[in-house]
Amino acid sequence: MLGTRKLLIPICLLFLAACSDSNSTGPIADTNNSTSATTPDQGSEPDPTTTDSPTTGGDSPSAPTDENTDTTVDEGPGSTTDDPTNTPTDENTDTPVDTPDVVTQPPVTSANYRITFNGSWSAETHETLFPANAHFSGLVGAVHNDQVVFWEAGQIASDGIELMAETGGKSIFLDEINSAIASGYAQSAIDGAGIATSPGSVSVEISVSLDNPKVTLTTMLAPSPDWFTGFHDVSLHDGDSFIESLTIDGFVYDSGTDSGLQYTSGDSDTQPREVIRRLTSETSDSPFVEGLPVAGQFVIERI
Repeated sequence: MLGTRKLLIPICLLFLAACSDSNSTGPIADTNNSTSATTPDQGSEPDPTTTDSPTTGGDSPSAPTDENTDTTVDEGPGSTTDDPTNTPTDENTDTPVDTPDVVTQPPVTSANYRITFNGSWSAETHETLFPANAHFSGLVGAVHNDQVVFWEAGQIASDGIELMAETGGKSIFLDEINSAIASGYAQSAIDGAGIATSPGSVSVEISVSLDNPKVTLTTMLAPSPDWFTGFHDVSLHDGDSFIESLTIDGFVYDSGTDSGLQYTSGDSDTQPREVIRRLTSETSDSPFVEGLPVAGQFVIERI
């Protein structure tokens, strides 16, 4: 009996060792199976290195591709590869950069000019019966549009042109200009100085606009019966832009309001008035010996 117990003890120990090995292997397998079946916690961030999506082949919703090249599109910060609406960023700070708008220059609607009258009338240029104290009266005229003509050759002189040509007076002509301004036909009057002793120069500054681009200007040769020089209806806008400069010969005109033939002829009112005309060198017409006398030049320069 004692021998039998001694034999059972080793057998029991072997049995217990076998059971121990079996129990150790079983729980490990169960633990792995349990882990693979467990649903991940949705509140935790997924491991960025783990993905169930295939890396090659098939359609992958997690990596957008360029439809033209089938390459992955980078949607990282600052990327503007395929999105023209993205705001440009400063490459150093990755902050949005303001893109300046294209500036369109407004159209030029006005321009400023200096008009200089260089009077050349002198004993050297017009020596026949040249008068003492030769001078030019104050410049007078207007900036206007094509709805008014203040004077021109072939037209009967207005009262304002008559007074200017016979005496150098400006008042009536300025009244006529102011009336045109009130009617919307003119922008401004020109009222400048004269030349105290000819030859000489005098300047005046003006402003013209797209609505009123034309200039008319006059000055009397004094002494004279009714002679003057100037220009009329000269536009300083050529259709595309304002001109930069212009030179106009100062031809001599007879206003047709006085019949005197010499510089110092007495007053001889012409009734009815004749039309304004350019003077010639005919002795019955004037003391000028040129074919068509010029008393100077008007130089117009943009400023």
